[in-house]
Amino acid sequence: MPSAVARNPVLRGSHPDPSILRVGEDYYIATSTFEWCPGVRIHHSRDLADWRCLGGALTREEQLDLTGVPDSGGVWAPALSHADGLFYLVYSDVESSGGFWDTPNFVVTAASPQGPWSDPVPLHARGFDPSLFHDDDGRSWLLSNRCDWRPGMPWASGIIVQEYSRAEGKLIGTPEVIFKGTGAGYTEGPHLYRRDGWYYLVTAEGGTDWEHQVTVARSRSLPGPYEPDPAGPALTARHDPSLTLQKAGHASLVDTPGGDWFLVHLTSRPLTPRGRCTLGRETALQRVDWPAGGWPRVEGGVPAETVQIPLEPRPWSAGSTENAQDTEDAGWAGTEWSTLRRPASEEWMTATGDHLRLRGGQSPWSRVRPSLVARRATSTRCHLTVPVDFAPEDFQQLAGITAYYNTQNWYLLAVTRREGIGRCLELLAGDRGEVGTPAGAPIGLPDAGPVHLRTELRDAEARFS
Repeated sequence: MPSAVARNPVLRGSHPDPSILRVGEDYYIATSTFEWCPGVRIHHSRDLADWRCLGGALTREEQLDLTGVPDSGGVWAPALSHADGLFYLVYSDVESSGGFWDTPNFVVTAASPQGPWSDPVPLHARGFDPSLFHDDDGRSWLLSNRCDWRPGMPWASGIIVQEYSRAEGKLIGTPEVIFKGTGAGYTEGPHLYRRDGWYYLVTAEGGTDWEHQVTVARSRSLPGPYEPDPAGPALTARHDPSLTLQKAGHASLVDTPGGDWFLVHLTSRPLTPRGRCTLGRETALQRVDWPAGGWPRVEGGVPAETVQIPLEPRPWSAGSTENAQDTEDAGWAGTEWSTLRRPASEEWMTATGDHLRLRGGQSPWSRVRPSLVARRATSTRCHLTVPVDFAPEDFQQLAGITAYYNTQNWYLLAVTRREGIGRCLELLAGDRGEVGTPAGAPIGLPDAGPVHLRTELRDAEARFS
């Protein structure tokens, strides 16, 4: 039987903090979306190599209000699980990322990963990166890291666990610290597994930069104590800057029906060794060797670019109807598109085929209700061309295309209006909070009609025309 081949990253572009789940012969990955809507992207595969986006889980403002959240705040580290025929999705909504760290956690449920998902039920706000573990005895447990704001205390002070009642839909009992991490620090992203009489705790450590790693600890009982793998991290790229896949960490495990084990993890691909990672944090998959009674370990302890999978290849056909939106002819309704800080709504946007009409919102600097529709860059060399029809009344009205990182860092090629010029085209740049005009003076345009705008990403450069 031919085997499938995974070419990493399996989810390209910004798909951080993956959690993976198998139900029957179907595999699902949930990833963070931060300040973008819809919240939580979910992908589906039947062979672990070929993935298709099902869309977002949190699609309504009643489910997720991102107004005012900090850059890279919002939805962190969603975790999927399944029990009693129901899918559970837990996640953090990071409302402040400093000082006290306001990180309320929520759970939503659905009969299918395609939704619809329920309204969120609050859990706790003691830390972030929640996950649910459903034990063999029918009890369920919520894990997360714990944030400690007190001066002189370690900020990420360990992994906590608290019982979750599926029948009541709420936490019960009291939280307990079960693991304080290793010397790598910044212990977070917990996932718990039970196998061969052991509880295995998988965590991320070392921070999300070059020192990132996957740490595994185990215990005979759920409350601990947990002993870290004496061999060290199960996966890290910190020792070898030449590896294509860097910053490897924040992992979760999955098995196949045949008993083979795999791990998905966060990774980044720098343009040069330890250089800029313009595509953000992506999702990769690795083969895991996990002997009975032993430790789950990735071969060599480093991320591989290609992984053989002992499953029959089952790629999605071009005519698949599982998700009709995820096709080129879906236009602006396709699942590859996201909106910034507020859900898509006819209040401010309407899409018909390949036409999109936007009602103006706030500036690229704002954390409150901007009017921006965007898609992830999945290659370091790509381009976008779009005609823009806009009749501004003065310099305070702008519309165009943007290469956007966050409120402080972006480029915007905008149709606007200037005194003495009339309607014009101007390139603006947000650079660490300062607004500049890197291309100099605006270029005059005809008073009416569409203008074809283009942006091209070439490694570390962005070109506009």
